[in-house]
Amino acid sequence: MNTFWGGAIAIAAGIFLIRNVGRYPGVEKAAAIIPGFSVTFGLLITAFLVLRLDYSRWVLGGAYLSAVVIFYLGYSHVSGRKDLTIGVLPSGTNTQELMSLAGVRWVRIDPKNSYTPNVEAVTADLKGDLPQTWERWIADVALAGIPVYHTKHLIESLTGRVELEHLSETSFGTLSPPSAYMVPKHALDRVTAAVALAILAPLFLLISALIRIDSGGPAIFRQQRIGFRGKPFIVYKFRTMRNNGGNEPLNYEDAITVDNDHRITRLGKFLRRTRIDELPQILNVLKGEMSWIGPRPEAAILSGWYEEGIPFYRYRHIVRPGITGWAQVFLGHVADIDQVKSKLFYDFYYIKNFSLWIDILIAVKTIRIMISGYGSK
Repeated sequence: MNTFWGGAIAIAAGIFLIRNVGRYPGVEKAAAIIPGFSVTFGLLITAFLVLRLDYSRWVLGGAYLSAVVIFYLGYSHVSGRKDLTIGVLPSGTNTQELMSLAGVRWVRIDPKNSYTPNVEAVTADLKGDLPQTWERWIADVALAGIPVYHTKHLIESLTGRVELEHLSETSFGTLSPPSAYMVPKHALDRVTAAVALAILAPLFLLISALIRIDSGGPAIFRQQRIGFRGKPFIVYKFRTMRNNGGNEPLNYEDAITVDNDHRITRLGKFLRRTRIDELPQILNVLKGEMSWIGPRPEAAILSGWYEEGIPFYRYRHIVRPGITGWAQVFLGHVADIDQVKSKLFYDFYYIKNFSLWIDILIAVKTIRIMISGYGSK
């Protein structure tokens, strides 16, 4: 009975997790099936062990495999259908950008005509000045049960980017993300960081010794970066470049890492590709300066340069910076102004959708990136 009810709860929780994670851009729900059920069944086994409850390994394993197989079959059936068809009212400045996005069949609609194409949803610039006949038509469509989306919000949901025009557009009623999630996340970050440091201490010592053997000098690189609420702090990383005596970069060109940077050591290339060089930042998480997940903190000299050229750049400091983040799993390492501006739109999307679900998705994507080495320099 313990296994039956526990398995039922794990499957229900897995479905809930997959549905919430799968709503974000660039995510196929199929890719979330195994991680989703693995998390919920893993938590169930942990609960059984901690509470010392009897359970059947075979029944629990069968429930896990059955859930995975059934959901993969269901996804294969659904994914075989045609692309979603969305009607577009040609108004506003975002229409062309919207219709250039792949994965959707776009149909232009003219409400002046009596004929309405067969569409599954409609999008329009709901904040623009629409003719009254169009507004009546949109109301009739909504009353008929067809979803109506604001064009700008639909672009955000399909691209995972938020291009700010006014700070109020990203608010949750205020400019700050909800403290109902921020406070427990911060507490959990510090607890898990303490556990991780205790477990990884031998690995840290081994990597430090290898760095000294490979290139001499200190194993840890320290750099001033801008963190939560715009406050500077010292970030820790395993040193991956030739020893410069621990000096800060003199200008922003020295702070930028380019492709095939000649300063990177032999061991440093491996540490960067696998993101192992970031692990000492667990100490920053323990100190409360960083989170496991959030916008990456930039070097102080780069942050000042970006603030001069990018509107709203400082707003990314409204949440704690992270070891990994939404922009990192999409873009990897970037440096010049245009790339940073694009990265910033992903940071704003993360802030706007600040929640447990997007953090879980980022964690899963980060594991894949550590294996593939995507975006490293």
